[in-house]
Amino acid sequence: MVNGELLTYRQYTWVMLNKPAGYLSATEDGRGKTVLDLLPEELRRQNLFPVGRLDKDTEGLLLLTDDGPLGHALLSPKNHVDKVYYAKVEGRLDRTDAEALAAGMVLGDGLHCLPAELEPLGDGSQCHVTLREGKYHQVKRMLTARGKPVVYLKRLSMGPIALDPALAPGEWRPLTGE
Repeated sequence: MVNGELLTYRQYTWVMLNKPAGYLSATEDGRGKTVLDLLPEELRRQNLFPVGRLDKDTEGLLLLTDDGPLGHALLSPKNHVDKVYYAKVEGRLDRTDAEALAAGMVLGDGLHCLPAELEPLGDGSQCHVTLREGKYHQVKRMLTARGKPVVYLKRLSMGPIALDPALAPGEWRPLTGE
């Protein structure tokens, strides 16, 4: 206790954030609001960093932590941690799109993408995409290369951690080691 206040020690802090569109996945940026602006001051002082990045207009699961080893384990390409996204596209996705992603793709700029899973949903303008890597704008670039530009993108899970459906965009909650 310090000055009558009970202190508890935590080696690491983990936060699940439902990132809304319009925020940068950064700790600071002079050009716009960052995901840390969504947290209370107490958490902003803890040197948390985003595990991976989501584009400014992409929503969904973003982990914030001060646990460097966990961040590395989730992001290292050699670990092949699945990242699942929900996408809405212009046009209709079909079997040939799923086959193209499953085979791995080489994009127009020469970027080699590992095989990914595409599961069309509903009327075919929506899908789940599962990546095992996370290259710059990868989901958007892969689907655009198939002639199906992405109009909405949301990350649903990263490895064993799924976005809590009770969290509205901009809301967060702490995670435990479990």
